[in-house]
Amino acid sequence: MDISIVVPLYNEDESLPELFSWIKRVMINHGFSYEVIFVSDGSTDNSWNVIEGLKKENPDTVHGIKFRRNYGKSPALYCGFSAAKGDVVITMDADLQDSPDEIPELYRMIMQEGYDLVSGYKMNRSKGDPLSKTIPTKLFNATARQVSGIHNLHDFNCGLKAYRNEVVKNIEVYGEMHRYIPYLAKNAGFCKIGEKKVHHQARKFGKSKFMGLNRFVNGYLDLLSLWFLNNFGLKPMHVFGFIGTLMFMIGFLAVCVVGGTKLYCLAKGIPHPLVTNSPYFYIALTMMILGTQLFVAGFLGELISRNSAERNNYQIEKTI
Repeated sequence: MDISIVVPLYNEDESLPELFSWIKRVMINHGFSYEVIFVSDGSTDNSWNVIEGLKKENPDTVHGIKFRRNYGKSPALYCGFSAAKGDVVITMDADLQDSPDEIPELYRMIMQEGYDLVSGYKMNRSKGDPLSKTIPTKLFNATARQVSGIHNLHDFNCGLKAYRNEVVKNIEVYGEMHRYIPYLAKNAGFCKIGEKKVHHQARKFGKSKFMGLNRFVNGYLDLLSLWFLNNFGLKPMHVFGFIGTLMFMIGFLAVCVVGGTKLYCLAKGIPHPLVTNSPYFYIALTMMILGTQLFVAGFLGELISRNSAERNNYQIEKTI
């Protein structure tokens, strides 16, 4: 199979028939063998019934996965990636803002130019989106480029992306890490990452599900988590153990200085207040306690990282 198209969705019943017709037209015109995998992320509208209708009309090309509840975009992509069989896997949003006409060129860049991953860059998104969305997006992408080291990407969060099949089979997308799939791919050794300017269309039905300050804050927290996991995820003792040991040693030396000063004064007959009257004693003692706790945290992290259970365990109600 040439192409698998994975479409995560939440309450997009109005746009699905038009989206599939558009995809089908593009695939037929270019002679691609393909499949479309719709992942309904706990939709509460008529989305699943629409998907079942499309499946009846196109039994060989339409597949559906239905979650029992809403988990988020990353779990939807993870399950879609697991089911994908095409040489090239395309992801796109269901709201008709991503154009299926971009698919042939994305496929060519993967198969002929040898990219592992190609991410879309919505050049004209500022014309259709409010400032409350575009300004945080620009700040987020600038930070993501610096942290990830992938400086040629302008839009990490663009839903329209193309992947070589082995890429999606070797990365783990969980939580809300869909924003950082290029970073995940790079960390997995798939370093040839490209970008394609794509057309961004105004939303035709409904309203965006990804607005607000919460999305902006979560994006930065996820980026910090990913950076930490990439650098220390398999060796937490290296960071917690080092910081804990350093704090303990500084605290221990400080206690020795405070205690040594007291003993020196006693030996010389010099009046000196009780050790416990000194604030430095309590500061030093606190550092020793914190250092011990951090060291233990690093040790427990090592145990957990070596015995971690599967994170991607989602309740799927139905698969067609």
